[in-house]
Formats: sequence, structure tokens, C-alpha cells
Amino acid sequence: MGWLADETGLEKCAANYTPLTPLSFLRRAAMLFPEREALVYGTIRRTYRDYHGRITRLASALSKLGVQPGDVVATILPNVAPAAEAHFGVPACGAVLNTINTRLEADTVAYILDHGGARVVICDSQFMPMLANAIELMESTAPTVIEAPDEQAGVHAVSENMTYEDMIASGDADFDWIMPEDEWESISLNYTSGTTGRPKGVVYHHRGAYLNAMAQVVSWRLTLYPRYLTIVPLFHCNGWCHTWMMPVLGGTVICCRDVTAKNIYDAIADEGVTHFGGAPIVLNTIINAKDEDRRSFDHVVEVFTAGAPPPVATLKAFEPLGFNVTQVYGLTETYGPASECLWQESWDDLSPDERYEIKGRTGVSMPMIEDNTVMDPETMTQVPMDGSTLGEIMYRGNGVMKGYLKNPKATQEAFKGGYFHTGDIAYQHPDGYMKIADRSKDIIISGGENISSVEVEGALMHHPDVLLCAVVAMPDEKWGEVPCAFVEMKDGHSCSEEDLIAFARERLAGFKRPKKVVFQELPKTSTGKIQKFELRKYFK
Repeated sequence: MGWLADETGLEKCAANYTPLTPLSFLRRAAMLFPEREALVYGTIRRTYRDYHGRITRLASALSKLGVQPGDVVATILPNVAPAAEAHFGVPACGAVLNTINTRLEADTVAYILDHGGARVVICDSQFMPMLANAIELMESTAPTVIEAPDEQAGVHAVSENMTYEDMIASGDADFDWIMPEDEWESISLNYTSGTTGRPKGVVYHHRGAYLNAMAQVVSWRLTLYPRYLTIVPLFHCNGWCHTWMMPVLGGTVICCRDVTAKNIYDAIADEGVTHFGGAPIVLNTIINAKDEDRRSFDHVVEVFTAGAPPPVATLKAFEPLGFNVTQVYGLTETYGPASECLWQESWDDLSPDERYEIKGRTGVSMPMIEDNTVMDPETMTQVPMDGSTLGEIMYRGNGVMKGYLKNPKATQEAFKGGYFHTGDIAYQHPDGYMKIADRSKDIIISGGENISSVEVEGALMHHPDVLLCAVVAMPDEKWGEVPCAFVEMKDGHSCSEEDLIAFARERLAGFKRPKKVVFQELPKTSTGKIQKFELRKYFK
């Protein structure tokens, strides 16, 4: 049995067990780094002492408004200072943070407020008219509205509601944070994009938020005092948990309300940004920046990119500008990034094309994930790791959501067989590294052949005139469906449909080539993902 067979007296107690929560990171940082910059937004510069103090008063003020532990507090905010403060202030009063996408229409916002049951909503002045419309559409009791004017952006109050700064001022500086008694308690509520119906409410727990943040410290090879630029919206997977992560290292969160090439370059040059995350569209924005918007800087900026596999052409153009890219992958249901293309030293001497091809892989699990692999969703067995056999990406571990709020059926389906089913189709190389082929709904089946839209998009992105590309299935009488490419051109560039199809002929098998090319601006989500469901309407 071993010498530990008798564990009499060995049990959890206050001395040896504290529920994991990212709130602990900020309490520690306020003691260790009181004078270091915690948050920067325009002329606003807050030390960890100031940051901790405002968050304490925010938690107190919410409690005074009647917010009880377990209640939901919603925000409709871009990447500004109140959005970062809410990530700590809301859970510090025991409540659950519901960050709402600022690009949603009133009807969907009304649904989210009803479904989540928000008691309070903190809203940027810019979105107050939309929120007013949403509240009129609500079926349940309307939440208390706190307006957050943004003087840095010239956005002023538009209502008679209490303002965010008034609320902060009403809070007590000595408020005792309400820490979780169980790390399984909910810390946030995030809603999926809802492209095939009403969005689902994804519930995070304190344990997952803590472990995801700590795991990314390792995966991103972070050291003390990073300066992080908020490109990823804080309403998207809680900004990939990066705002929760920064206090671990005494880091600085630099808020970026409007994501433009100029703002990114200015932040790197003026604020010394060392890290940021973003979708491949952000990389393209930087690549195609106007000369007058570019700034020189003397350090390599580390970038996490996710949302869609970055084309090799994008990586080849982006990294020489002063960046090092790591491809990561995840979903709302996995707190953001859960897989990474961890670089191996043996790849250092490969040719540039070979290196960038590898950098585009989806990768392997991050440390907080117990298992991340590609399986047959019907038999729940591992697919051969041969670099070609397709299956579905599956996750199991502490970095997976609690489930979908008020939707046990969807939760059960998502967790069938003991794994979280992502719905993304991929294959695995012999070394275990995954490579996404497509979303299951985006695979094109032409005459019985599976065509990866990602592969076709990657080929077309090599064309010097193409800015963005999305490939979807187009109905075809003979083959059932064939690829159709929707292409957004670079400013001042143009080419013909025939030119692009001929270009594809040099890079793709015949059945994979697009049979039609449509030139237009591509519809995108707030996080830069191309909305293929909108493109499919073209054929209806």
C-alpha cells in the first residue's frame, strides 16, 4: 500500500488550500509592484496601487447597488480602462462578469441581458442608444445602467444615468474583496457568436481562468514586466485571459480602443509594447500599413495569432517587420487559446518556406489542457497521426468551460464521450502537431472529394494583389458543390477572375481550384473573423 496508506490528519485546511482565482494575482501585485504601471490608456497611467484601489471601490460600489455574489454584471465596452478594471472589480464583489460584444445589434443584446439576468450593465457612451433600444426589447427586469464616458476618445455622456467615475467614487476604499469559497464558482459569462441561432452562454470558473492565465505565461515564454497591447477585444474570451495574466508578472496593460495600424505602431514605438494577440486580419493590417503610419522600433514584438490559420504568405510578410508569431488555437469554450504551435529547436535550420509552413500549424496542447487531440467523433477513437487523416479536434482538462448556461442539452452534446467537441476538422502529424483543415460546416465535398477551404484560401493569399480571401461551397449540378472564392483586394490593386483562377492552377489540384471568384469587402466579426455564413447567402 505504501507509507502514505494511512493519511489520518492529512486534509484540506486554511493553511494548505486556497481556491484558485486570478483575483490573487492582483492582490499580490499591489503589494510587490505598487509603483509600477499596471494600466495605460492615452493620458491615463495607473500604478498597481491605484489600479487595486479603483478595483476595490468598484467592487464596493457594485455591492452598494445591490449586486450579490453569483449575480451577473454586464459590460458593453471597447478596450478601455473600465473594461480592464471590470475584469477584477466584478468578481471581487463575488459577481459574474458578462462582457458583451460591442458590435451586436439591440435584439441580440436584449436576449443576452434577459438570458444572463444581468443586474447591472456598464456601457460606453457610444453604445448607450443601442442599449436603450435593447432594454425596450427585454422581457425581464431591466438592469441598472452605468454610463462610461470616454474623455480620451472624445466620447461624452449622453444620458442621466450614473457615470462610471461617479460609481467608483461611491465605493469604499477598505472594502473586503469577496473571494471564491470554491474555485468552481463562476467568474465570467461569455456568449458565442450565434451564427446558427441564438448565442450560447459559456460559463468560466475561477480555476480555469487562473490556470489559463498561468499556462500562457509558460507558453508565451513571458518574463517580468511585459507591456501588453489589448488588440484582442476584452469581450472576446475575456481578452484570452491576458488582462488577468498581467499582474502575475507586474506587467502593463495598454488599452487600444481603435485597432488601426497607426495605433499599433504608435503603441509599440511610444509605449514599448512587447506583446499582443490578434487574428490574422490584424497581421494583414500591419503588413499593409501606409508609410506615414509606420514607426521604427528596436525590439522584437511577440504576437499570438488565432482565429484562422495564418497563410504562409502572411507570416512571410509579417515577421520581418519586427515580430515573432506563435500560432495559437482555441474557442470561447476553452477560455481562448488552448493549443500552441510550440517551436522546436530542430526547426531552426529549415528553409524560410518550411519554417513558415510549420508556424501555421495549430499545434499541441497548452499546459492547462490534459488532452488535446484529433478523434473520430462517432467512434471517439484517435485518428492516425499520418498528416492526412481527418477528424475532429477534442479537448479535455481544466481549460474547458463549465458548460452552457441554461442549456443542459447543448452542454451534454458538447461533452459527449468525455471530451469537448470543437467542431473543427483537422489532421495530426506524426509528432502530434495538429493542423486545422476546416470547420466541419466549411469542408467542401465535391464529387466525393473533401476540399479544405483553408488550403484554397492559403494558396490564393500568395497572390500579391489579394488582401483577404474566404472560400465557401457553391452549388454545382455535376459535382454537388465546388469552391467559390470571395476576395478582398489591397487598396489600389486589382486583377481579374481569370487571373486568380490561373494563379490557383499553379498551386492546387484541379478539383480544389475555385470555379468562381467574387470581388468584394468581406464581412467580419468584431474579432476579425470572416463571416462565411454571410457569404453563403450569395447563393440563396
